[in-house]
Amino acid sequence: MKVHHLNCGSMRAFHLPLVCHVLLVEANNGLVLIDTGYGLGDIADPKGRIGPVRHIVRPVLDPAETAARQVERLGFRRDDVRHIVVTHFDPDHIGGLSDFPHAAVHTTADEVLGAQNPPTRRERSRFRPAQWGHGPRIIEHGAAGEPWRGFAGVKPLDEIAPGIVLIPLPGHTRGHAAVAVDAGDRWLLHAGDTFYHPGSIGGAGGTPFVLRALETLAAFDRERVRENHARLAAVRARAEPDLALFAAHDPGAFAILSSGGQERGQ
Repeated sequence: MKVHHLNCGSMRAFHLPLVCHVLLVEANNGLVLIDTGYGLGDIADPKGRIGPVRHIVRPVLDPAETAARQVERLGFRRDDVRHIVVTHFDPDHIGGLSDFPHAAVHTTADEVLGAQNPPTRRERSRFRPAQWGHGPRIIEHGAAGEPWRGFAGVKPLDEIAPGIVLIPLPGHTRGHAAVAVDAGDRWLLHAGDTFYHPGSIGGAGGTPFVLRALETLAAFDRERVRENHARLAAVRARAEPDLALFAAHDPGAFAILSSGGQERGQ
């Protein structure tokens, strides 16, 4: 499958530049988005749709960066996007859902619970119901599944297209997941917010204090976040030549992959 790398949300957390790394997959039966980044609705109403966190991550909110506009610049129609697979329901990952109202939205059942029927006060304040106020068709996927490259309970999304895999990795949120896509010459493992910086999973350089603090502050389950770091560090250490591992907000990985470079777990 042909895959396009899109930055759908430049941000600056204090002095650090960040991106919202979105994948646009050309499948046989239509287009598939992996996350959406910020959308046109967020630009129109940042207070209502993003909330106070916008003062910390300071999104640029440029219409040209939205998935909607980038899909159109590639020569497609928005209606060509049939499915959206999301890593989790934080606004910087689902803000563009309303720009593709006819697309089916795929996520874990635990993420739907935490976002739409939140059991905890913290979850009730974290998520923004306006992001799904347009009434998208949400398809929930349970944890039962099969093994894939050392991960258990993985869900192949064959109903979308062979070669798209949902990998539950809770911690950042209750039902957070990574998404793997077979791009033909290699697999792309979009790890969402399981880590913020490659230094957290054994990459070069230490994780900046700002990102460590933000990651800790945002974590639903800090112990599981640390466990996910260890699991992904093991994946990175294997240096599999047909696997590119990256986080959603890492501008370095985005620069390499969007230019056609070979990223192997950073």
